[in-house]
Amino acid sequence: MRSFNLSGRKTILALTGVAFLLAGCETVDTSNGVKTSSNTKSGALIGAGAGAVLGALSNKNDRRKNAVIGAGIGALAGAGVGAYMDRQNKDLRAKLEGRGVYITRSGDNIILNMPGDVTFSSGSADLSSSFMPVLNDVGVILNQYPSTYIDVVGHADSTGNAASNMELSERRANAVAGYLVGQKVKAERIYIAGAGDTQPIASNATPEGRAKNRRVEITLRPVE
Repeated sequence: MRSFNLSGRKTILALTGVAFLLAGCETVDTSNGVKTSSNTKSGALIGAGAGAVLGALSNKNDRRKNAVIGAGIGALAGAGVGAYMDRQNKDLRAKLEGRGVYITRSGDNIILNMPGDVTFSSGSADLSSSFMPVLNDVGVILNQYPSTYIDVVGHADSTGNAASNMELSERRANAVAGYLVGQKVKAERIYIAGAGDTQPIASNATPEGRAKNRRVEITLRPVE
């Protein structure tokens, strides 16, 4: 598995709800080409919904779109957008049924929620060996549907302090993105970020709740 060096603060910082502060301009890991955010500048951005912190990196981001098209990936148009995402959603559900991944359709976006009970141990960014076959199958579908952006966002439970949880969430997103690149998913499609412990989806008071919060979410959006 190839991984990315995420030293420094390369993240999107959550403000409230689905509003986020994009801390900086994009940087590219020279070994893989995956783009992240850097905290040298700031600007308020709005996410696409719960579980999509990187919705802030929207289809209006011309640099990202140009990079994807420059990599030979075609854009979608008109009624073809919904049909394309419908097929991708159907194939993902068939491939991942019973595998511990929760799939949500939000308009033309598809969100894959990968909870910690199948991905990471508490305090760890090492992918569980039992989860790698699941990511293999995710990679297969992503390669079958190249005309989508892939936003990978890591999350942590409330164990530890905010700074360490933010760094841990970044490393979790990094691990998943790196694995997908290793499955031949084009790096130009992928952005990564961490949300720390700011976006819980369950109570942190129980082990079961913390396992749900300790997760990675992948949001797939059409290249239009």
